[in-house]
This record gives sequence, structure tokens and C-alpha cells, in this order.
Amino acid sequence: MADEPVDQMKYLEDSSKPKCVRPLIEYQACMKRIEGDETREKHCTGQYFDYWYCIDKAVAPRLFEKLK
Repeated sequence: MADEPVDQMKYLEDSSKPKCVRPLIEYQACMKRIEGDETREKHCTGQYFDYWYCIDKAVAPRLFEKLK
């Protein structure tokens, strides 16, 4: 019985989150600012993508080391 492959991406994302605290705080602050927006015109897309760009940038070098 072969071992099931383990998805390293989730582990690497979780371990990279401490490096991306500033973009996360900015995203959370934006979400709080627009909390009461009934028009749904305001959004935090830029902050959301900034946060995930930081995570991806931290994960990429370590992820490619683990790929076979």
C-alpha cells in the first residue's frame, strides 16, 4: 500500500502567514471600514490580493524544492 501524497501547499501557506502580518492587518482594517456598506460598492480586493501575493511569494521557493 503506497503512502498517499501530502499537499505541501497548505502547510507552507500556514507556516508563511507570520511573514505576512502587515498585509493581513491592512486587509482586516479595510474589512472593518466597509463593514456597514449597504451599497456593496466598497471592497478590499486590493488588500486581499496583496496578502495572498505575500503568502505566494514566501511559499514559492520552498514549494518547488519539495516537488518531484
